[in-house]
Amino acid sequence: MSNVTLLQPGSRPSNIPTRRGTYFVQTWGCQMNEEDSEQIALYLKDLGFTAAQDWREAHVVVLNTCSVRKKPEDKAFSMLGQIGEVKAIRPTMVVGVAGCMAQVRADEIRRRNPFVDFVIGTAQIGQIPGLVEEAIQTKKFQKRLELPERKGAVVTNIPQRHLERGGKLKAFVPIQYGCDKFCTFCIVPTTRGRERSRPTEHVIEEVRRLAELGTKEVTLLGQTVNSYGKNLAEGNVPFSKLLKLISGIPGIERIRYTSPYPRDFKADLIDVIRDVPEVMEHCHMPLQAGNNDLLKRMKRIYTVESFREIVDNLRSAVPHIGLTTDVIVGFPGETEEEFEGTLAAMQEFKFDQAYMFRYSPRPGTPAAEMEQVPQEVSKLRLAKLQEVQYAVQAEEAPKCIGQILEVMVEGPSPKNPKMLQGYTPCFKMIHFEGTESIQAGTIVPVELTEAHRWGFIAKQV
Repeated sequence: MSNVTLLQPGSRPSNIPTRRGTYFVQTWGCQMNEEDSEQIALYLKDLGFTAAQDWREAHVVVLNTCSVRKKPEDKAFSMLGQIGEVKAIRPTMVVGVAGCMAQVRADEIRRRNPFVDFVIGTAQIGQIPGLVEEAIQTKKFQKRLELPERKGAVVTNIPQRHLERGGKLKAFVPIQYGCDKFCTFCIVPTTRGRERSRPTEHVIEEVRRLAELGTKEVTLLGQTVNSYGKNLAEGNVPFSKLLKLISGIPGIERIRYTSPYPRDFKADLIDVIRDVPEVMEHCHMPLQAGNNDLLKRMKRIYTVESFREIVDNLRSAVPHIGLTTDVIVGFPGETEEEFEGTLAAMQEFKFDQAYMFRYSPRPGTPAAEMEQVPQEVSKLRLAKLQEVQYAVQAEEAPKCIGQILEVMVEGPSPKNPKMLQGYTPCFKMIHFEGTESIQAGTIVPVELTEAHRWGFIAKQV
């Protein structure tokens, strides 16, 4: 095996020039991937590279891939085809592939794209500096796919993170890696490994550093974020306790998190949402299906009835809470009756928003071997589901007109610079007329005046 140097975060080898070229990181997938891409960029900056606006001009190109559905994988292979044409003309370009697709399809990536210099898995991002140096100096292909082990119930190896992040209004902070739920449709346990919680002090230190740099809102990331703390060497630390600890960090005004798992949703979390002002009144909790037989085949370890109990308890404790969800249609064997159950659940729960998808078979998962629903059927079901959800939103959103809510301003609207935009605590997107004196990060009270599918128009109070 080649001797690849693992640089410590924030360090720079003495023989590396301050400026040595440009980099480009292309990202597909979830918030965890977005955060991983930020880490990759920080490591490349440590090596002396600066960001490029166009990948065709970059000296180092890294694709951070997703495997949750087939579509992002197709996009990655398509982009690799374009990169191959450019690298044939400019062979000094360094090309790396990272992320979930890299974790499970590394050999195929290399076979179909022999020009790729390295393939790196989800737990090996800290090796980016050494792999880039290896590619520049020797041109020898490298592959790093090891996932950390978890011996019994205790975490033995947590990836080291680059903490020298720049100041920004909002930031993602992973608190957990991997997953232990093994839903039959999901490839995450294969691509990211077993569930591993970051030590509490590491999370607190990262958030504290962000706050000192001006970050006001953090979103805590985990595949089943509310199961945080079950496998820490320091002993169990409930997710609700972590939220309280972060709420006490000076400068942090808003705390969000995604995504909680219904079975692990306990009363102490509801109490924190109700009682701790910094914890936002919003919960994104995946339903996935509205029929118990479907949920059982998905190996989602809850029922429609237990999900309903959580929703009722949340809305009782926090009446204006925003609820969003994920839903899959066309899961293997889904009958018309089961699909109707999902439609009924969407009409009952009245989610503020829903991310709705057709089932996409993931090789190596149990659901991929089950009897598949014809694509034409799943397409029609997705259209029907969207119709029902959008009708719910059209009925419920106007009821919010006249409410006065607080918006954290993020800046001008991209489509209308005269309007400012931002989110309320319950995750409503707001546009309102404001003045240049209102800076990003300012919390402004507004009155909702118009409802749209994407959010609301408001006026400053």
